[in-house]
Amino acid sequence: MNTQLQRCIAFKALHTNKAGWIIPNPWDVGSAKVLEGLGFKALATTSGGYAFTLGKADGAVTLKEMLQHCAALVAGTQLPINADFENGYAEDINEMVANITRLAATGVSGISIEDFSREQRSIYSLSESVERVQAAVEAIAATGIPILLTARTESLLRGFDDLDDIIERLQVYAAVGADVLYAPAIRSLDALKTVTSELDCPFNVLAPFIRGATVQQLAAAGGTRISVGGTLTYASVAPLLQAGKEMLEHGSFDWVAKVANSVEVKSLLKL
Repeated sequence: MNTQLQRCIAFKALHTNKAGWIIPNPWDVGSAKVLEGLGFKALATTSGGYAFTLGKADGAVTLKEMLQHCAALVAGTQLPINADFENGYAEDINEMVANITRLAATGVSGISIEDFSREQRSIYSLSESVERVQAAVEAIAATGIPILLTARTESLLRGFDDLDDIIERLQVYAAVGADVLYAPAIRSLDALKTVTSELDCPFNVLAPFIRGATVQQLAAAGGTRISVGGTLTYASVAPLLQAGKEMLEHGSFDWVAKVANSVEVKSLLKL
């Protein structure tokens, strides 16, 4: 699976799986290659996870940095890559379109666009959000590459707990051409089912917010694509914190007994 077209075709096919499937979120090329080696079929970037690798806050990564990151993940693996492209890194729609065109050129197979303005720190109005999603659809179509567009509403993450508004937004995003829909921070299987029962497009669910749910349960509630956002990044940071504290506070190295097997890691990295 080498060409962008081949990856896009494979990525689209994954979304027909009604049983649900996991798309994990690596934070760098090494983690991406490990996840690929384990057998995952596609990967998604995480804006927060990648920001961590640069020592930045989520939302502080520059357009140039994100484009370089996506290009590196595409070059470093054989898998379809879905890019978390925030609000297209632009308030102006024409600028957003130009940025999407540049992102498409990195070789990604999917692009997620959200309806939150990081400059204004607010959710775009429904009319402006729809206009932006439609412009993104047209920008992707102009590339001639069948990249999947995920339209994402940030309402729940930003404190607007109105499922009716979320459903309305997602329905309209689908109506103007979005391929996949996403509302991160749904916190229960019942809420997930309430939202997805009103939608016809594949739905991405952020699994860590629904604690204890399995892939089978998430799929039964309407989750097609199951991601984990920046959670894997922070899961990897936990043992680093523990090891650092142990060395500082106790002067010991018991954490060494829990390190990953270097032979296995090198095998997954194909080194």
